[in-house]
Amino acid sequence: MTTFVELLLGGLSIGSVYALIALGFVVIFKATEVVNFAHASLLLAGGYVTAVLHDDIGFWPALLVGIAGAATVGAAIEFFVMRRYRGSDHSVLAIVTIGVDILLITELTRRMGTDVLALGDPWGNEVVNIGGVTLAQTRIAAFLAAGLLITVFLLAFRYTSWGVSMRAAAENPQTAALMGIKLGRVSLAAWAVAGALAAVAALFLTVFPTPGLERATSLAALKAFPAAILGGLDSTTGALAGGLIVGVTESLATGYQSDLSFLGRGIGDLAPYLVMVAVLLIRPAGLFGTKELARV
Repeated sequence: MTTFVELLLGGLSIGSVYALIALGFVVIFKATEVVNFAHASLLLAGGYVTAVLHDDIGFWPALLVGIAGAATVGAAIEFFVMRRYRGSDHSVLAIVTIGVDILLITELTRRMGTDVLALGDPWGNEVVNIGGVTLAQTRIAAFLAAGLLITVFLLAFRYTSWGVSMRAAAENPQTAALMGIKLGRVSLAAWAVAGALAAVAALFLTVFPTPGLERATSLAALKAFPAAILGGLDSTTGALAGGLIVGVTESLATGYQSDLSFLGRGIGDLAPYLVMVAVLLIRPAGLFGTKELARV
């Protein structure tokens, strides 16, 4: 039972980090109706800036610069690339983000080489033991930080003028533009927010018990993509639910992998995609996604 509780809590912690990444997918999709496949490069960029600067200026200032840097990269992609293709088919724009991701990932991995970079976090390898259940302090910090950021985002999305503008643009961009909402600003802000969330996620994906930031860290965005899809690509609350589901599924499947040996090795990496497919077979729009209705 202790093992199950540890795996469950660990899954909820890493799931909350996946929720941050999934929220970035959802924010951009709601603002532009484009699936952003360059999200992995935003995550790696934020982590890289933090890793490079933390020895010189300290962890917290480096983290803030990393968040600002990833947000700036996201905004730059929107302004210099995506805006030039405005009006194009959304599938074309998605392919453009793949090209941008390849360029950025290639440059970042060239700079990193084969090194594994530490981000200088203050938690180290400390663990907390409560009632026989052992949990790393980094996992607790990840859950609390992700919960706080998601709460702040949802409140801002609901009650601020930016949130109202984004919801209006997502509902009907033509009408929103006629009402005076600047769609370019909404899109720019969405990409910046997605980059900032990715930078925070990069921190908690590279701290203990993982060795640090490396080239493969960007692949975490691929694990968060099923979270966004099964929760509903146009649902902010769906991103939260999807992230937690993916995190718990991955943790339990990995923890009990020896009991699931008949399914083969690496079932923990495959499990989130299996859950995504199962959900989509029942609810094609995701758990909280909006169903598209067409008059025939």
